[in-house]
Amino acid sequence: MKRLILMLGALLLTVTVALAAGPKTYQVTGPVLSLTDDVITVQKGTEKWEIARDKDTKIPADLKVGSKVTIQYQMKAVSIESKEESKKGAAPKKQ
Repeated sequence: MKRLILMLGALLLTVTVALAAGPKTYQVTGPVLSLTDDVITVQKGTEKWEIARDKDTKIPADLKVGSKVTIQYQMKAVSIESKEESKKGAAPKKQ
């Protein structure tokens, strides 16, 4: 009986941690190309990555253009549009 209770407790803990984890975190590493109050631009290979930042972003005091950084970021939806799919075979409406 104790074994069953321990297993259920471990399962409950695992599910709770999984649900509380939130969105996935990604990272990008490279030299800083530009730095403003709102955006940091990093070179990754041949691509330039612009990543938004705000007052809550933790940054080192000595961060400057040319510094090599690793940025942890999460994707966030800014807006979402819903578009109706046209039905196949239906003629478009005339106006």
